[in-house]
Amino acid sequence: MELYEVMRTTFAARDFAADPIPDEDLRRILDNARFAPSGGNRQGWKVVVVRDSHTRKQLGQLIEPTFRRYLAQMAAGEAPWNTIHDTKLSAREIAGAPISHDMINKLTQAPVLLLVFVDLSVVASFDSELDRIGVISGASVYPFVWNILLAARNEGYGGTLTTFAGGREPALKTLLNVPEEYAFAAMLPLGKPVRQLTRLRRKPVTDFAVYETFDGQSLGNPGKDIS
Repeated sequence: MELYEVMRTTFAARDFAADPIPDEDLRRILDNARFAPSGGNRQGWKVVVVRDSHTRKQLGQLIEPTFRRYLAQMAAGEAPWNTIHDTKLSAREIAGAPISHDMINKLTQAPVLLLVFVDLSVVASFDSELDRIGVISGASVYPFVWNILLAARNEGYGGTLTTFAGGREPALKTLLNVPEEYAFAAMLPLGKPVRQLTRLRRKPVTDFAVYETFDGQSLGNPGKDIS
């Protein structure tokens, strides 16, 4: 597929046909995704390929508490798991929130699951001393994660980037025998989508790109002098 077409049609696929992804296709996807950039070209990612039914079941159990809180906050009009605006819901309200296991099952029962981890001992976390949650370390792993999804789309497959398992990282690392220095980055359910979307909706460039300062004039504004 043409590059821009892949970029414009790689959607969050959660409904998959039962068709398996052959190892040959999976290796080709990862073989191309590995050319993603990373800090110092250290390539500190590790991918755990999960097909085992018992492991899938345990992953579903791990995800459930995080997903329950997510749904409870959404129902209350909150931004789930936000580090700026804390939840106003009590632990009892969250625990009592209704939850459909259909979505969890869709994620964990995809033809294959890729669990992506990043080695924190090789990444530069320039924001580690700031008084907020760190995000810089993700620059050394999420380009790789997105490349996996782009490559999967190019091969006729699909998936979605999920991070619910991060809410229970210690248990997740125990389940998959992950070394201490590694951090969970993403879980990617992959498979052949039941249907392929070909048009995605996103905000126009004028909504998020500005000249010179955060409150600058919108990019693309006619007549703007950028010299």
